[in-house]
Amino acid sequence: MLKDVPITIPALLAAFLWRIGLTWVLTFCETALIALIPLFIGFAIDGLLTKDTTALFQLVAAMAVLIAISVIRRAYDTRVFGTVRVEVGKAQAARIPDLPVSKLNARLAMGREMVDFLENDLPLVMAALVQLIISIIVLFAFDSVLALAGAGAVVTMLLIYALFHRQFYRLNGHLNQQAERQVGILETRKPQRLLLHLSRLRSVEVRLSDTESILYGAIFVVLLGLVVFNLWYATTSLPITSGTIFSIVSYSWEFVESALALPVTLQGWSRLSEITKRINSAK
Repeated sequence: MLKDVPITIPALLAAFLWRIGLTWVLTFCETALIALIPLFIGFAIDGLLTKDTTALFQLVAAMAVLIAISVIRRAYDTRVFGTVRVEVGKAQAARIPDLPVSKLNARLAMGREMVDFLENDLPLVMAALVQLIISIIVLFAFDSVLALAGAGAVVTMLLIYALFHRQFYRLNGHLNQQAERQVGILETRKPQRLLLHLSRLRSVEVRLSDTESILYGAIFVVLLGLVVFNLWYATTSLPITSGTIFSIVSYSWEFVESALALPVTLQGWSRLSEITKRINSAK
């Protein structure tokens, strides 16, 4: 399936299009239902306050469908992406049979990371985008100012991440390069060399963690500011019911949770860019 083509995300998608496509459809349905649950809860609250249980039964039905789709998707995903991992590993081993064992071992693990990105990170960003869009639509339905505040927060967040992309790419390159040496270092049976290797890994991991901490701290400030603003604006400027204020707060917080998935995925893409270049190299 992957013969004579570079091992990249587009190549994997082309080779397993229909199988991966079905997981995306299930992910989309699951995410859309999750995103609509707070709205159903808000309707149910307003309905129960007037002794009307129709919205409550609609909420129960939506949650039942959500559970069924979630179970089916997870069982299917494991089988599909397990097959993709086998094909990627087989293609890697066939292309670079003369590569030192240390590098081949590390690159097989990196190849699995590419599949992990397809299985975990890419559906995560798809789900996040669906939730962001639904959240903005719902907030806009309540008041355009709430939606504009959310859109402004996303733009600010992406600009913040752009400042960190090069740093993530560079540090992941150092981490992967050191990982390729591990088996060879273990084969020497020299404690000092192993200690130096582990210390270097730790140093890069600490720098990656510090960079992540600064990034997420800055993003959290922006997103929590959004929640505070929307709560203040809704309670001081809009004529609302208890169910409506619950929905506004819920969708503002859901917006925050889904927005946080974007930098996680972008960071994964930074690492994946370096991995893709490395595993398609013959050296």
